[in-house]
Amino acid sequence: MGRSRYQVLGTQPHFLTCTIVNWIPLFSQVEIAQIILDSLKFLHQRQRLTLHAYVIMENHLHLIASAATLSKEICNFKSFTARSIIDLLKKDNNNYILNQLEFYKLKHKHDQEYQLWQEGFHPEAILNEAMFRQKLDYIHNNPVKRGYVDEPAHWRYSSYRNYMGEEGLLEVAMLGEAEPLLMHSQAQPGNEG
Repeated sequence: MGRSRYQVLGTQPHFLTCTIVNWIPLFSQVEIAQIILDSLKFLHQRQRLTLHAYVIMENHLHLIASAATLSKEICNFKSFTARSIIDLLKKDNNNYILNQLEFYKLKHKHDQEYQLWQEGFHPEAILNEAMFRQKLDYIHNNPVKRGYVDEPAHWRYSSYRNYMGEEGLLEVAMLGEAEPLLMHSQAQPGNEG
């Protein structure tokens, strides 16, 4: 049995959350946020991950993404970004943060000195257009709700501008009018309950 109640369902879009251990606000550093952006851009351009929406907050990020092997790609993303961020912290002699990443490392992780990401990414399958709109609004309004900006367009680390027809920091494959959602909202045979 899996360790999580969250499961990836096929190749349809999923709402995902990735969080830094102990909610350390690493992404408030521009260089570190850029590592996240560059990695997402790489995966999207190589068609390993289709990015539909995103927001990068100070200590976590939310995505709506799809992939043939979503769990594998998110695992690769987290592994690569953790190594890159830890290397940057070492280069900058940021021992304060490194000590925290060592302290909050889970005890069973004997093969590594630091832990950057909390385990898991909590995938929630987007089952219909209403759920997509709700998750998209949640992502784009997260910085407003946290009190960082007054308008979603003022937060540069988000796909909000893309959905408003403007250029964002990352290219996204928008869902909605241009690309209909292909969701599994009907009951599957044998799942009548």
